[in-house]
Amino acid sequence: MTTARLGHHAGPAAIAAALAVIAALVAWLQVGPVLQAAPAEGYDIARMVLLYATLPRMATALLAGAALALSGALFQQVLRNPLASPTTLGISAGANLALAVATLFFPALLGFGRDLVALAGSALAAGVVFAIGARRGFSPFSLVLSGLVVGLWCGAFSAVLLLLNERYLVSLFIWGAGSLSQQSWDIPLSLLPKLGAVAVVSGLLMRPLSLLDLGEGGASSLGVSVTQLRFVAVAAAVALAAFVTSAVGVIGFIGLVAPTLARLAGAHRPRELLVWSSLIGAALLWLADGAVQYFAGAFSDFLPTGAVTAIFGSPLLLLLLPRLKIRHRGVEAPRQRVRRRGLDRRLALPVLLALLLALAVGLLLGRGLDGGWTWLDPRAANDILSLRAPKVFAALASGAALAVAGTILQRLTGNEMASPEVLGISAGATFGVVVAVFVVATPGLSAQLGFAALGSLGVLAIIFLMGLRSGLAPERVLLAGIALGAMVDAVVGILSATGDPRAIFLMRWMSGSTYNVDAATAGAVAVVAAVLIGIAVSARRWLDILPLGASAATALGLPLTVARLMLFGLAGLLSAAATLSVGPLSFIGLMAPHLAREAGFIRARPQMIAAAAFGGGLMVLADWAGRALAHPYQIPAGLVSALIGAPFLMLMLRRKA
Repeated sequence: MTTARLGHHAGPAAIAAALAVIAALVAWLQVGPVLQAAPAEGYDIARMVLLYATLPRMATALLAGAALALSGALFQQVLRNPLASPTTLGISAGANLALAVATLFFPALLGFGRDLVALAGSALAAGVVFAIGARRGFSPFSLVLSGLVVGLWCGAFSAVLLLLNERYLVSLFIWGAGSLSQQSWDIPLSLLPKLGAVAVVSGLLMRPLSLLDLGEGGASSLGVSVTQLRFVAVAAAVALAAFVTSAVGVIGFIGLVAPTLARLAGAHRPRELLVWSSLIGAALLWLADGAVQYFAGAFSDFLPTGAVTAIFGSPLLLLLLPRLKIRHRGVEAPRQRVRRRGLDRRLALPVLLALLLALAVGLLLGRGLDGGWTWLDPRAANDILSLRAPKVFAALASGAALAVAGTILQRLTGNEMASPEVLGISAGATFGVVVAVFVVATPGLSAQLGFAALGSLGVLAIIFLMGLRSGLAPERVLLAGIALGAMVDAVVGILSATGDPRAIFLMRWMSGSTYNVDAATAGAVAVVAAVLIGIAVSARRWLDILPLGASAATALGLPLTVARLMLFGLAGLLSAAATLSVGPLSFIGLMAPHLAREAGFIRARPQMIAAAAFGGGLMVLADWAGRALAHPYQIPAGLVSALIGAPFLMLMLRRKA
């Protein structure tokens, strides 16, 4: 029995030891030359940097890594969800937004302590996520989806604050991406007692958590209050993530990857999982930060470690994804209600009128020179419409393209929460544009569209190949999209931290701005969108048959593999064309198909046409609101639609539970 137990612990111990040894070697490459050199006479700058910058940074990395890993392990154990972590549940994003809001509007609150502000933001985000997840039995799919929506909404709100208050929040952006740069021992010494106290509470929870493996009934029969246990464990996990976010910003994926590594190495009992996850997380973040310092050199203080962990953590998560055993699928396909013949045609007129009204508002209603609301003066119509019309029609075409892409993906995967934004397809298009901007000196529209299409299709290919083994299960497709999207965001964050002017352009473009759209760009996007939507409508028979299942589709003579590949490629091209105008975060591709379905458009062709009308109209209104509501400032259309779309999705999740 002793030998078996030692072998049971060998896997996690080997991973932790290997990470620690590699991290120690990287650290020695930094510390060794300073220690071996003879002390300088007088003021020894190298040793002062070692004592008050390098060593505190290492200590902070160890503490933060252990805390985030312990937080993720607690979430995963108490929620019975291998996908739970401070990142995927939106906990860290809530703390980051709370600190940004307090910095701008309520600086007096920071006098009571940054930790309290971060705790309040984390607790609020957790409350929203769990309120939605409770209606669906805390299924892995619903919790991660809720956390994704909350996290993206917090990120969009933070981006709006950054754009409107760039002078005050520019340093907060780098810090918010997870910077471990230190100038003293203040942060690690302040973190140590707080994290230690929560770790003690977590240690006391080990036995009750092990009884939870017997099920709620079995644990209750042994005297465990399951509700209180969940509350205390979740509170401890939220506190750990909030303390770390308050001190160093958002460090992504450590809380997800470390427990996953521990579990795959053989740590299954709660005691083993909590202990080994903490050790692996500490070694993992120590290694990542040491690599940042060694390879970045003098620029290491400006390179966010949190972005680097996302770059390394995302591929690792994708590799581990096929080995994760997800207990159950949370969201079922909605039941199609029987509609009377001809109802689609009667509903088409109100939808068309709503679209025309949105276009009229976008083109004709705005702000005057005095800041008041005014309709377009006919005498200035030519001058104003020449500036306003390209933006409006680019938003219309992009919204329609995203809506049709979302409809294709939802019908193709059988996942009602699939969309270009959620699955990372828009992020892939963004990565393609990033490559175009940094490889080609001045990429034209055709080059941007080509690179964006390659990025979208690349992400789709990865998701398709990974999801094929699980039958395109919603959980795996969703998690793959989260990982790829986070990796792209991290790359752009690192580029932005370098101070390159092109990175600033990318930040504004990613937020979904139509500021620089001219008539030629709007015309090109509209033509591409119209052609691709026409092709999608012509494939309506495939989209009507595929939701019936693989066996039924094959029996009806549908070339299954060819149809899936072509439809996935079509969705990728539509996403690439739309992302050029409105950025990767809009939620239009997720909202519009649901609006069309709820309005009564069930079959593929009417649903796509109605979704295109809803999506185009919503994006036009979002572009108008961004230009007019915060006058004289302008908020990008993509951010406005994300701010509106996230609460809509939360309400929809609650209602559909």
